[in-house]
Amino acid sequence: DEEEDYMSDLFIKQDVRPGLPMVRRMKEAIQKEEKQKEANEKNRQKSIKEEEKERRDLVLQSALGNENKGFALLQKMGYKSGQALGKSGEGIVEPIPLNIKTGRSGLGHDELKKRKAEEKLENYRQKLHMKKQANEQAADQFRIRFKNKQEERKMEGDLRKSQRACQQLDMQKDIDVPKETWYWLEPEEEDKKDEEDKEDECTSTDLSVSEKLHILTTYLREEHFYCIWCGTTYEDSEDLSSNCPGDSAADHD
Repeated sequence: DEEEDYMSDLFIKQDVRPGLPMVRRMKEAIQKEEKQKEANEKNRQKSIKEEEKERRDLVLQSALGNENKGFALLQKMGYKSGQALGKSGEGIVEPIPLNIKTGRSGLGHDELKKRKAEEKLENYRQKLHMKKQANEQAADQFRIRFKNKQEERKMEGDLRKSQRACQQLDMQKDIDVPKETWYWLEPEEEDKKDEEDKEDECTSTDLSVSEKLHILTTYLREEHFYCIWCGTTYEDSEDLSSNCPGDSAADHD
């Protein structure tokens, strides 16, 4: 063998980039594998079921000929190929398709399976709907509780404001003792009574915050002509009724 001339044009024009031989060998191997698969597919013997299916499809795709007795009887009665059935041609044109059953399950099994799948899907949808409703109800309840809590805090603030104003106005009129113990703010430090006395006091003033606020604001309006939401002391009841929007926070909003 002659030695290769590394200075010749043939050698210089060769693509010697790194990795190209490996890529070329991989492509050749893939092409060889595909050709082998095609050859195996052609040489593979078909199963009996596959052959039956091919013959059945071929027969179903071909139209009936004159050798068919049923078709011959139709022709004698005036039927022509491609014509719809019926006296006035309102019937079907194509034959009713065959539904070949190849499995071993009993008749009606596919319908039962389909019905069970539909029932399962419907149950799943109902569960999703019920879960969505439960989440919406929980969110609504949370919003209601949050709103009620905010309103309760606001009423407690209005009540403290009313108690403070009542104490100041009563003292201006030289009233040393409130009409009711809860009309004034309780001192931060005072002598504590026995537990029994506290229980009796709680039962005697067993009123809600809204009830206390209504009673106290009414007292301030009637006794001192004062409205906590206006922050104004009016001259008399006539001045109060004519210039004050109302006796509740909603009237002043």
